Amino acid sequence: MSTAHVGLVAFQTILGKEIRRFTRIWTQTILPPAITMSLYLVIFGNLIGSRVGEMGGFPYMDYIAPGVIMMAVITNSYSNVVSSFFGARHQRFVEEMLISPTPHAVILLGYVGGGVTRGLAVGLVVTIVAMLLADLQPHNLLITVMVVFLTSVLFSLAGFINAMYAKNFDDIAIVPTFVLTPLIYLGGVFYSIHLLPEPWQTLSRFNPILYMVNGFRYGILGVSDIPVFGALAIIAVFVVALFLYALNMLNRGVGIRT
Repeated sequence: MSTAHVGLVAFQTILGKEIRRFTRIWTQTILPPAITMSLYLVIFGNLIGSRVGEMGGFPYMDYIAPGVIMMAVITNSYSNVVSSFFGARHQRFVEEMLISPTPHAVILLGYVGGGVTRGLAVGLVVTIVAMLLADLQPHNLLITVMVVFLTSVLFSLAGFINAMYAKNFDDIAIVPTFVLTPLIYLGGVFYSIHLLPEPWQTLSRFNPILYMVNGFRYGILGVSDIPVFGALAIIAVFVVALFLYALNMLNRGVGIRT
């Protein structure tokens, strides 16, 4: 059996396990976040949006819908990988994969693939709800798909890195609570950064989630606070950097070998 075939079988096995893991309990992994994001749309879009009026030349509901969809993709891609891989570490069956002929890159891709699948699944459900409440017609389908896919990959990798550093279950909650959530809410999901005075407008540009939200918003509505190709380039650079960093950690057995 060739190395390529071994890698493919291993990838399919890990990916299949990850998909079965969250689909088996879909009432806990897919339905609750979809309902939560739908409430954001109803409360902020309908109730508050009627008082806000237009933003960026669009009704407020239409303007925030892409950001809410991205928020669902980001949080679910991240949480799926961080909980799954930390569980594998905690139960110590990840060591069996590491001593097998499976390349470490395949192990990483398998877990990332599971995170991407869940993130996109929840994002799709939220998109369907958003289309019932807002007038969403993709402006550029290619950019839309590229941004949402790369963003899902990026935060799946971030979840993997967090899972490797975490020493207990409390460590899993620290990053989403104190890092991820503030970055999302300050990433232009509910407003245009052009509304911010200086220096906050300039400081907002150091928030990577701003580029993901605006890239996706451009794909859907055709408007963005930042150059869309610059946003794509920044997301791609983050993806490559985090992949290499996570792979290096896995090769060194960080948090696994004692």
